[in-house]
Amino acid sequence: MSKIHVMSDNLANKIAAGEVVERSASVVKELVENAIDAGSSIITIDLVNGGLNGITITDNGCGMEHDDAILSFQRHATSKLLREDDLFFISTLGFRGEALPSIASVSEVDLITCATSIGTHLHIKGGHLEIDEPADKRIGTRISIKNLFYNTPARLKYLKSEPTELANCVSYIEKIALSYPGIKFTLNNNDRLVVKTSGSGNLKKTIHEIYGLQVSSKLIEIKNSNDDYDIRGFICKPEILKSNRNHMITIVNGRVIRNNDLNRAINDAYYTYKPDSKYPIVVINIETDPTLIDVNIHPTKQDIKFSKQESLYNLIAKTIKDALYQNLLLPSAMERLKATTDIMSKNEINSIIEDKINLDNSKENDYLKESIQDSKGTQEEFEFSVKEEETPYNGEEEKENPDDKKPLNKIKLLNLHPIGAINLTFIVAQGDDGLYLIDQHAAHERINYEKVLKYFQEEKIVTTPLLVPIPLELTPTEYILVGKNLDLLKSMGFVLEEFGLNTYVFKEHPIWFKEGFEEEGLRRVIDMVIKSGPNFDVMKFRDRAAAMLACKMSIKANMSISLEVMEHLLNDLALCDNPYNCAHGRPTIINFSSYDLNRMFKRIMN
Repeated sequence: MSKIHVMSDNLANKIAAGEVVERSASVVKELVENAIDAGSSIITIDLVNGGLNGITITDNGCGMEHDDAILSFQRHATSKLLREDDLFFISTLGFRGEALPSIASVSEVDLITCATSIGTHLHIKGGHLEIDEPADKRIGTRISIKNLFYNTPARLKYLKSEPTELANCVSYIEKIALSYPGIKFTLNNNDRLVVKTSGSGNLKKTIHEIYGLQVSSKLIEIKNSNDDYDIRGFICKPEILKSNRNHMITIVNGRVIRNNDLNRAINDAYYTYKPDSKYPIVVINIETDPTLIDVNIHPTKQDIKFSKQESLYNLIAKTIKDALYQNLLLPSAMERLKATTDIMSKNEINSIIEDKINLDNSKENDYLKESIQDSKGTQEEFEFSVKEEETPYNGEEEKENPDDKKPLNKIKLLNLHPIGAINLTFIVAQGDDGLYLIDQHAAHERINYEKVLKYFQEEKIVTTPLLVPIPLELTPTEYILVGKNLDLLKSMGFVLEEFGLNTYVFKEHPIWFKEGFEEEGLRRVIDMVIKSGPNFDVMKFRDRAAAMLACKMSIKANMSISLEVMEHLLNDLALCDNPYNCAHGRPTIINFSSYDLNRMFKRIMN
């Protein structure tokens, strides 16, 4: 007797449903995408208990004739692909013909649709057609889903609570609304309005409708293109950050996608403008030839492969980085206090400060005494000394973008006069427009970061040998990854040689390297090489290494410094390309304007 047999259509649909329909939000996604493909300009989603007890999608699209309505519930029946070649030119959100039969096999479906003078009413339960009758003429389609997973209890028990399922539905509708700002979306839950967009076609207005005024007022428009890709959209200033990646929205040819590499491009562009644990609000529309992408990767159609992904990665990273660089602004203390987005708690801030208190104060004071001397000091006199000619600020002209674009909107930091410190951590300075607080560690870290980065970019790196070479034992995998990048490490001043099984010996280091930090610094750099794995990015590596080294070599929190050192620090900060953020994205300086101070003391009342 044969052991292999063909599954029934009902069983096959249930298996397919496990891939396509995971939860209420999956149903909403598939049905809304069908409505968009039908040319709808108005789409209404009505949920009962977050979709657990009912989902109804109503649209004003082209609708379906009776025969098409029946066929739409057959597996692999679709109007979007006719020939095999069409798979390489997909311009619709759906194309597989699996969504409706999969949903119908695990629920009760009620469909009313009309494309001619007579409508069609279908009722399907568990994949079986129970009602097929004419319906009144109406515009578009209305489809209702009830008793989801009633016949698949294993899947039913894994549905989450109403708030969780509702949150997933809301998240999807927000993203698809940003993808199609010309469509009016309305989402109700238990007859209560949750999301509504106007369908104006204006992306900025749609962002305002979803995220509110505080976010929309902090938007920076981006626009750029290369031979393969055209990108446009909005990014939010680093003043407003979120605790997760859900608000980094990438859209390709109208399809909201998930792509870790594109998320990395966005994060890399925001590097030094935000902490690693926070994420920006970004909406990027990417237009490209359909032949350059493959959406037939996953049943949800949210994963995409790009033919020229590196080109797109570089385009996104450069565009966002340039936009942020041209829109640098001094953070206002009052605006930060009014913010309702994710802000570090007091405990988090205290933890960061405590982590910085690592070095002996006497050594730090010795460094500070020398740091205000002329730049001709020797290695023995400086923990960090990169040879560069500093041009004193003369108050005549602000630093301009190296690409000859719009000049930076920098405050003239050299007009600040330090008057003291708070908690041995924050410098208090008086300026032309009020009061300024400067994080001494963050400011010094920014200065050192730009110096180290510049040093890494020099053709010739000056090194000095270790008196006693340091052996480094690694795992076989680590040994191989480090071996691939020995030349890169050498170009940065770290000289390693093979020394037995899975072991390297550390022989030379950059001349500016902090004494006593050699082994720790190298191990941190090697950890970055290992974490990068096979997808090693030289520029990113140098950037991260510079940030790490700068942090370790900078003035710490809870350390007393003189007014002379404070002034020297502010002068050096003013010469930085970005004086407003440390190498890890935290703010270096915050302003209480004269207006803010007058308001706080009730000298003005508006």
